[in-house]
Amino acid sequence: METGKERRQAAVIGAGPAGLIAAEEIAKAGFRVTVYERMPSAGRKFLLAGRGGLNLTHGEAFEHFLRRYGGRVDALRPAIEQFPPAKLREWAEALGQKTFEGSSGRIFPEAFKASPLLRAWLRRLDGMGVSFAFRHRWLGWDGSGALLFETPKGKTSAKADATLLALGGASWPRLGSDGSWTEVLARAGITLSPIRPANCGFEIVWTESFRERFAGTPLKRIALTSGDTAARGEAMVANYGLEGGTVYALSARLREEIDANGKTVLHVSLRPDLAGQQLADKLAAPRGKQSFSNFLRKAVNLSPVGIALMQEWAAANGVRLSELPAEQLAALVNRVPLTLTGVAPIESAISTAGGIPFSELDGDYMLQKLPGIFAAGEMLDWEAPTGGYLLQACFATGIAAGKGAARWLAR
Repeated sequence: METGKERRQAAVIGAGPAGLIAAEEIAKAGFRVTVYERMPSAGRKFLLAGRGGLNLTHGEAFEHFLRRYGGRVDALRPAIEQFPPAKLREWAEALGQKTFEGSSGRIFPEAFKASPLLRAWLRRLDGMGVSFAFRHRWLGWDGSGALLFETPKGKTSAKADATLLALGGASWPRLGSDGSWTEVLARAGITLSPIRPANCGFEIVWTESFRERFAGTPLKRIALTSGDTAARGEAMVANYGLEGGTVYALSARLREEIDANGKTVLHVSLRPDLAGQQLADKLAAPRGKQSFSNFLRKAVNLSPVGIALMQEWAAANGVRLSELPAEQLAALVNRVPLTLTGVAPIESAISTAGGIPFSELDGDYMLQKLPGIFAAGEMLDWEAPTGGYLLQACFATGIAAGKGAARWLAR
């Protein structure tokens, strides 16, 4: 005879990391779980994230780690304290996927890819009795309160004693997260923060010659500065502007500046390892008969794309670089101003900001206006830079919401 627990049914909508870990948590508590997913298979964006190496989390000191979540640190702290980076590593290793810490502090599985981890995870969920319903696009609720889905065979409905939403943000919609859930929740009376691109590129009006020659070229070992905030690393010249990890680290601030003023200025340091006087001394050396570009390349080891960035600024301001005094030229090398005129489309962003504010949730990640409905992952209003912080918070909020749903089912 079935127990009360076994008769109670949870629906998890969304088969990304937050949804899958929530399903695992609910199943572990002894309840039946069905995961509904609009795509033909689970973890599509998770697999894409691992294409160049699955960065699960980060090994830096915990308090410093938490600060990466900016204004949402207090809201996310309880969930991440409950499931910190060390526990995420233990969880992966229990699936047979040992992890290692790279030189930058980032944590990766030894297999480096996402696919072995996902396969092992799905086998575990299958063994726990978790069911999957693919090609089910959630539409909301029908008149009786049942979950309503669009499927290849038409509309269908399903009853659940608890529902956990893990539908992601609105970046990479071809992988399943298109933000359409915002309309459903808005109709249900949930106040939402607008969804905006995060970890995204920015538009710059390049000259045609610069764009044709350098689109797709990396800027290596640079520093970027916006106001009093700086980040070091690499960026990539894009056809539309600038993108890459170091840009993403500043994207929240840059986006807010553009939202407020229509544009913002980002400064590029091409040789952040050299102080101003060191640069000036090198640039004061005789040039001889070599071209000015060759002089810059040899004197201070500037790349062709870095020199071209300086030339873009000079042309726009009616300045001849070769006529600048060494001190001014040195200052420009480490502070090339780029005017950002817009944010790249949300479809191309790594992640998104906005969604369900934490004020709409109780301590169990349940929507206060919709009893029995829980939410987790990127559909909540938080953002973080790349480097393992995104996945860590998706896992942590998934577990917190899964535990909350299990407590609801056990009432």
